[in-house]
Amino acid sequence: MDSTKERDNILTRFGTAMGNISMKYMPDAATFAVIFTIIAFVGGIVLAKQTPMQMVGHWYTGFWSLLAFSMQIALGVTTGSAIAHHPTVKRWIRAACDKPKTGAQGAALACVFGILAHYIHWGLGIIVGAIASLEIARALRRKGVKFHYGLIVAAGFTGEMCWHGGLSASVGLTIAQPGHFLEAEMGVIPFINYLVNPMNIILLIAFAVIPPVICYVLHPKEDKCPELRPETIAVLDEPDVEAKKLDLASASTGDRISHSRILGWALAAIGWVFLINHFIKNGFSLDMDVVNTIFLFVGIAMYGDLTQYVAAVRNSIGGITGIVFQFPLYGGVLGMVRYSGLVAILANGLASISTQLTFPLVTFLTAAIVNLFVPSGGGQWAVQGPVSIASAKLMGADLLKTSLCVAYGNTWTNMAQPFWAIATLGICGLKPKDIMGYTWAIMLLSGPIFMLGVTFLPV
Repeated sequence: MDSTKERDNILTRFGTAMGNISMKYMPDAATFAVIFTIIAFVGGIVLAKQTPMQMVGHWYTGFWSLLAFSMQIALGVTTGSAIAHHPTVKRWIRAACDKPKTGAQGAALACVFGILAHYIHWGLGIIVGAIASLEIARALRRKGVKFHYGLIVAAGFTGEMCWHGGLSASVGLTIAQPGHFLEAEMGVIPFINYLVNPMNIILLIAFAVIPPVICYVLHPKEDKCPELRPETIAVLDEPDVEAKKLDLASASTGDRISHSRILGWALAAIGWVFLINHFIKNGFSLDMDVVNTIFLFVGIAMYGDLTQYVAAVRNSIGGITGIVFQFPLYGGVLGMVRYSGLVAILANGLASISTQLTFPLVTFLTAAIVNLFVPSGGGQWAVQGPVSIASAKLMGADLLKTSLCVAYGNTWTNMAQPFWAIATLGICGLKPKDIMGYTWAIMLLSGPIFMLGVTFLPV
């Protein structure tokens, strides 16, 4: 049998079918937040035996609870975006994105960009994956090659499925922090132990190789690619907004001061003095604030000109609109899930049917389900961490592996909902339904990597 025809019959048709379902039934991201609120509310009443007024109270208790974390997330997006939009970085991305000669090659390359950038920093990865997808589509369009734009953008978003094993892993950064909320139960686990162990290293390598192949195979033939919509063509043809250079001859003294690279580099130097001193005193010690500090002052040093850096940050603000609006809603979901006991009921129920062999897989699958309701690595760890660690101690399971399983589950089902795709969709000019069918397909086809890894690999 022709292997190409077989590919079209199985994987390509699977991706197309998921894409068609998504186009027909997938709501907007904000609608998802409301749906999750209703599900958590009803679940608390039915499963946790809470009264409606108790659930309303839990909802408001959590509603504003993620403000500090949402600021960290917003800074992660904006500082990563500023670096990704630096002219030098964009030139590097464009040069690489001009290489693909087919849509399938473009999808595979977008996937590689997204995954490797996410390993460095999830905020950087979101923006780099989106920019790479956009530039690959532009290059293919210039060459007259037909391509499936939604699949290429979904491929660039794939790093969201595996970032929690990388340098910005919020679970790993939390348990490495002295005084973290579970220190009495599990102690402090150095971040290097979380990052460098057989299970995590093997899975990081596997995800750098297998999902790009999946994206390549999922891409339909040119004659089956959907036509680009007029609004999509407008985005692909839109010129980049270049930073305006200061005309020194006509610039005022105030403008010259504002654009002075001396001020920018002086500020960057202060930040880097702190960071160097931090690492000298604490070794390879990272947390969310330190990671954001690194990316903030790397960006300032790259631009030098503070006015241009602020402009780069301003251009990324649209990417955090959904975070600003939706994080309070997800905070409300977090409050209902946490204070009603709903997560404990779910986690304990799944753990009760597990064995020593299956406990890591059960923990992973539990986290994957919980992530649909609490789409935040740090927020989910606050909800699920106590239950998972208590269950692991009762079963004699490894606490580091249990932490990694929660992290993997949290990141795997990021592909199943549009919350973290908000910035990607904004940059690429698409809606959730344009990519979610393919993100689901990539997630389901990649799931066995996680499942086999957490079941059989040691830490």
